[in-house]
Amino acid sequence: MENITLLSQNELAKITNHRSGEIKFGEKIITIPKDSDVLEFITNSEAKFVLLGIPEDIGVKANLGRVGTATAYESALSSLANIQHNKFCKGNYLLVLGKLNVTDLVEKANLLDSNNKEHRKELFKLVEQLDIEVSHIIHKICNAGKIPIIVGGGHNNAYGNIKGLALAKGKPVNAVNFDAHTDFRILEGRHSGNGFSYAYEDGFLKKYFVFGLHENFVSKSVFNTLKELTSRVKYVTYEEVEVKREKNFESELENALNFIKNEPFGVELDLDAIPNIPSSAMTLSGFSVDKARHYVYYFGKHQNASYLHICEGAPSLDDSKNNHLTGKLIASLITDFMKAKNC
Repeated sequence: MENITLLSQNELAKITNHRSGEIKFGEKIITIPKDSDVLEFITNSEAKFVLLGIPEDIGVKANLGRVGTATAYESALSSLANIQHNKFCKGNYLLVLGKLNVTDLVEKANLLDSNNKEHRKELFKLVEQLDIEVSHIIHKICNAGKIPIIVGGGHNNAYGNIKGLALAKGKPVNAVNFDAHTDFRILEGRHSGNGFSYAYEDGFLKKYFVFGLHENFVSKSVFNTLKELTSRVKYVTYEEVEVKREKNFESELENALNFIKNEPFGVELDLDAIPNIPSSAMTLSGFSVDKARHYVYYFGKHQNASYLHICEGAPSLDDSKNNHLTGKLIASLITDFMKAKNC
């Protein structure tokens, strides 16, 4: 784990707003002491969850999206440190590992123009390097018997999450994804729009359910692909549930769980599926924050729920005075997942 910038206890204390008579999460969250053996400390820690930040937007840029997802982790961490440690959720069940050191990759990406064909190929290669780092770390966390919570970056990182979990389990795994898009696009080179299709192609992803797909955002060719893979890839659209009212939200949660629950699975959530959340592909229509939180809690309760990934949030794209709210939402989703595991 040499490419991790560890969060120190001192750094955590600086972002924790102490108040008399209260105990904040930041006072109880576990960090890795300096000069410790990282894996040994994680393995022996009382924490059930390990939080990893991925401050990048390389995959989004390679997918011709709006950059800004690199800022989500720091925003989420500041909010997370200042929620209450109480009987409903305890900070000592969470170990904050820190953030993936992607400085070199980001600097290289900043020099590239995604509209230039050759430059975009270089961006694809940078995402492949990122895949290697993410999958390695997730593999190590899962092998240590902990549950990864991954925050930040584009949805390209779903590939590394799935691969890391699959390597730890020694077999293909499943995933459920709360998303307006499939991220199951053609294998044209790695970016944020094809993390799941590459994971499927490479044999790491067994079954995949897309929850709340927006019908207007998916190409005919992708729908044709999903039709061909119907035994292993399923979806329900947002319109079927909320616009046409042909299907029921709770019933579809159950259907999705029944489809993936027999194998270890990842819980994926793309913030661009929630209305008015600053993200790489912001939307005005979609499932509410409350339903997103219920989704995380519902799947998190199952024993085979093996990681949580919250991505595509971009607080830096919010030029209002409320740009801290994206981090606050991410913190709520994290604690919803922890509460689902009785923490």
